Amino acid sequence: MSQLIMSRRTLLRGLGTALALPVLDSMIPTRLLGAEAKAAAKAVAAPRRMAWIYVPNGIDMQNWTPAELGSSYQLTPILQPLAEFKDRFTVISGLACEKANPNGDGGGDHGRASASYLTGAQARKTEGANLKCGLSADQAAAAKIGHLTKFPSLELGVEEGKQAGRCDNGYSCAYYHTISWRSETTPVVKDCDPRSVFDRLFSNGDPRESAESRARRENDRKSILDFISDDANSFQKKLTYADKQKMDEYLTSVREIEIRLEKAKNEAPVAPPAGATRPELDHAGTSDKYSVGLPLMIDMMVLAFQTDRTRVITLPFADEKSNQTYGFAGANVPHHATSHHMGDPAKKALIAKINKYHIEQLAYLLRKLDAVKEANGSSVLDNSLISYGSNISDGDRHNHDELPQLLFGKAGGAISTGRHVRFDGVPLNNLWLSMLDKSGAAVDRLGDSTGRLALA
Repeated sequence: MSQLIMSRRTLLRGLGTALALPVLDSMIPTRLLGAEAKAAAKAVAAPRRMAWIYVPNGIDMQNWTPAELGSSYQLTPILQPLAEFKDRFTVISGLACEKANPNGDGGGDHGRASASYLTGAQARKTEGANLKCGLSADQAAAAKIGHLTKFPSLELGVEEGKQAGRCDNGYSCAYYHTISWRSETTPVVKDCDPRSVFDRLFSNGDPRESAESRARRENDRKSILDFISDDANSFQKKLTYADKQKMDEYLTSVREIEIRLEKAKNEAPVAPPAGATRPELDHAGTSDKYSVGLPLMIDMMVLAFQTDRTRVITLPFADEKSNQTYGFAGANVPHHATSHHMGDPAKKALIAKINKYHIEQLAYLLRKLDAVKEANGSSVLDNSLISYGSNISDGDRHNHDELPQLLFGKAGGAISTGRHVRFDGVPLNNLWLSMLDKSGAAVDRLGDSTGRLALA
């Protein structure tokens, strides 16, 4: 194979800054013809990426689960915002996570739900430092393919939470506020600050120079693009017309995110609704700027994939027992408290609105990923596997079967989509094994897995 015009790892550099590039046509090997050229372009331009998005407190399953199986199913009210992507994702019903059940440990379903979601392991019931759960699917992937990118994995979040102390029913807070485990004793703390993630993505690796760059940008109200302008101008002169357009779009998106980050930093906190209380267990880490912070964190996720800074990401849209209110979605009520609906139709309707809001944010992510084109004409979405779901089915019952799960993308054509499938009582971790297989990060077993799901 001939050499590349430029490497995928080419960076635009400035003070404390290393701006990674999107995939460009100029990164395709030259002097290759026919099938060989196409195969080379696919190999260079289309890495397979994985993401796990988690939502807490259960789902209004009546308005979630389609009545029909196969490709002719009808989207339910909660899933309706995904209509434009109907042929590009799979609704998966019937999966279960037995390790989220008490199994003799009594209460604590929320802590067990998040801890076992990606591990398929029983969380040790403890309030102390002697935590024990299991290796999570994302960290299994990072161990296999993490060496290919700057960050083996990124653990993102929206709601910060305590990583120690008692949160509920004898379980440490660490179980409630992470879904990622590097080992059975080491939960991975998520980064809930979009500005921090932005700086990590575009830092040159020298913390002192990065801090100087950040301080200078903030003091002078400059963009990160100002620091790499000389390198960028020289670089763009070498590009084709199509690549110049792609670079312009990319740099514009970076600047737009900077503006939104700056605006979010300067906004005053939103006051809670009249009469609302803020108990420590249910509100730890809840952001008053949730409706701003979640889209920004989604943007960070897209940037990380677009620039190939990582191929493995976890992003809980909220943490278990979150009592975030959703007035901006027509549900100005505490999430967790309302999920204990006791069959009340009014409360269930409010939960459905919260569920639908999260799906709307998911649709925003999918549009962004689909808009980022690879050099071979496919999109980042096409070459990814994005899981979305919860480890609690009904929030009132705290059950861990009939789990709501969606799988987006085709991993470069390895997955069949556009259908609703059932796997009654099959371990949730079987799905993660299949995702790892299709993304070049196969492992023999994970947690309580018993095999693979037939997704091709």
